Amino acid sequence: MEMMTAIPPGSVGEVAPQRAGFLEPLILKAGKTLASYELVYETYGTLNADRSNAVLVCHALSGNHHVAGWHAGEPKKLGWWDNMVGPGKAIDTERFFVIGLNNLGGCHGSTGPASVDRATGQPYGAGFPLVTVEDWVASQARLMDRLGIGRLAVAMGGSLGGMQALQWTLDFPDRIGHAIVIAAAPKLSTQNIAFNDVARQAIVSDPDFHGGNFYAMKTVPARGLKLARMLGHITYLSEDLLGEKFGRDIKGDDYGFNYEVEFEIESYLRYQGDKFALTFDANTYLIMTKALDYFDPAREAGGDFAKAVAPAKAGFLVASFTSDWRFPPERSREIVKALVKGGKDVTYAEIDAPHGHDAFLLDNAHYHKLVAAYMDNVAAEVGAGDRARPLIVGGTELEEMKGYSGRGKP
Repeated sequence: MEMMTAIPPGSVGEVAPQRAGFLEPLILKAGKTLASYELVYETYGTLNADRSNAVLVCHALSGNHHVAGWHAGEPKKLGWWDNMVGPGKAIDTERFFVIGLNNLGGCHGSTGPASVDRATGQPYGAGFPLVTVEDWVASQARLMDRLGIGRLAVAMGGSLGGMQALQWTLDFPDRIGHAIVIAAAPKLSTQNIAFNDVARQAIVSDPDFHGGNFYAMKTVPARGLKLARMLGHITYLSEDLLGEKFGRDIKGDDYGFNYEVEFEIESYLRYQGDKFALTFDANTYLIMTKALDYFDPAREAGGDFAKAVAPAKAGFLVASFTSDWRFPPERSREIVKALVKGGKDVTYAEIDAPHGHDAFLLDNAHYHKLVAAYMDNVAAEVGAGDRARPLIVGGTELEEMKGYSGRGKP
């Protein structure tokens, strides 16, 4: 008799990916067209009768559709935001219908570089077109159409996911009620573009990359992908956290005076790089980082971000973390300032957390309470529950405003 896995409190339990195929061509911002494509997604909770309680979770650079719960036979491999999404959690699946998907160009089931191009019968490889945040949002909207969801209660995400949530309010202002934009920015800084290019160069200079067509050569540019991940991982963590966790600790009793692994931080980064290289696609990494580089809604508004966000009708929760130096709080305040200038409804929170950019993925009581408080009000608005609480959460700076006030007034 097969043993059933017990569902721990607050978990959505065992889930299964779903697949949606689209034959309607998607014209990309780069001018190229995907004649057909597939999106892999998961859903949690129940869509209510008037289909008003849908929440779209947008993933960041290395994320995917597996947001919460676990897949059959893998109870320890929880979704990447399992601490946020589930019964009674901040994104409460007893009240909301939550959708997570793997974006186009991804490597976890949606059409991407490793997928077979129907026109050639071979993997797209280097021939897969570059995609942008706008392209992702357009494809996500088509998935919402397929699911019969005319309007999202919320689109949300951290980092690159937050950028997608913001883009939703610009491209489909009548189809979204709220955007939760966490640890994001209105566009990348020069430094961030530089980090991304160094990571890409590590990949493309790997002899096993073969110009992006390494599938046909039956190789994997693991060395380049490992280096790219090591570099990225450093930027996701704060200096204080690295110092507290690893310091200058060495693995042996004394210095070995060689180039092998000696410091604990070296061992940690190499482990993270090796693990990532086994599960992620190098071409997808290139595509995702370029999508980050290209994100700049103000570009077509003459550089005026406040003008760029003028179409938005949604309410906004914008959150940042004090120790995040990749997307520091001042970048979130740029978003807030532009939204306030345009008279939008904005809630801003700047959260004290020591974890750096990765804080948006981790457990933090104040952070989760503020998201829960915001979602309580959304639930009341769409008739998905009656547990609404004030937006002011003890111990967390959280201001609801049409005009902005709070830490770091712009």
